[in-house]
Amino acid sequence: MSVFTPLTRAHVSDWLGQYDLGALHALDGIEDGVQNSNFFLDTAHGRYVLTVFEQLQRDELPFFIELMAHLSRHGVPCPAPVATHEGSYLGEIAGKPAVIVSRLSGRSPQTPTVAQCAAIGRLLATLHLAGQSCPLRQEHPRGPLWRQTTAEQLLPRLPAGDAALLASELRAQATSPSQALPRGIIHADLFRDNVLFAGDELSGVLDFYFAGVDDLLFDLAVASNDWCRDATRDSALDPARTGALLAAYHAVRPLDSKERDAWPMMLRAAALRFWLSRLADAYSPRDGELVATRDPAEYRALLCQHIAADQHQPWLDAVIA
Repeated sequence: MSVFTPLTRAHVSDWLGQYDLGALHALDGIEDGVQNSNFFLDTAHGRYVLTVFEQLQRDELPFFIELMAHLSRHGVPCPAPVATHEGSYLGEIAGKPAVIVSRLSGRSPQTPTVAQCAAIGRLLATLHLAGQSCPLRQEHPRGPLWRQTTAEQLLPRLPAGDAALLASELRAQATSPSQALPRGIIHADLFRDNVLFAGDELSGVLDFYFAGVDDLLFDLAVASNDWCRDATRDSALDPARTGALLAAYHAVRPLDSKERDAWPMMLRAAALRFWLSRLADAYSPRDGELVATRDPAEYRALLCQHIAADQHQPWLDAVIA
């Protein structure tokens, strides 16, 4: 979340007339995140979040908005979209599509505990199962095709060392044995700043705007790479946190032997995806009032760590008999 499109209180106050939310009490920009403009919105009726979409077009948004509405009705603690007087979840402000959603309580943990990682595993499994009945479907927008296309655009611009690493990893991903893994709707961006906790109790999951259909295991790899990484051990995954996350997931949606075998390469694919997106942001920075940027070196190091690690990873063997 960031602010690329500044909004005045007067502008938002007038715009809120199409909602049954009462008078505007407070409007504050949110700095965290990198894709859209986000604001905390307090009104006479409660506390909300206003998102202004900077890259997605109006016709691309119904899937994400309907997915949040569906998941919030099926046991996933995610923001519920707020409809206008005309019954539409999507509005428009400053010439851009926008949505208001409920604001959830809690804080994003900076140093996850084993218990919090287990809660993330249960959340992901619950989300994956609930997503099976969602009537809308859309491919994951940052899937293999996006990774290949983005890499090809970046390769001529990268330093020699980065270009060699990227080209090598693309070859490794392309030649990795292909297996038909369980697929479904994934969150695809379940970082710490997209989850809220009250102590060790998970209170909310945010930011579904990269969601789509992909291998369910990819979602686990994305989450593990952020929630279980040990900054004191050269980006290696912490065994206790990783084991807790995977075991909790497996208890709700059992993982199969194909997923166990695919795990090492899936960790690399997830690290590659976020190294690429951070490189793309670094080489094509965006203007904004409050803009959060992420260091590509973090996920480069993580990718290198996964490449160097033994192909046999113990965590899935521990949870899959």
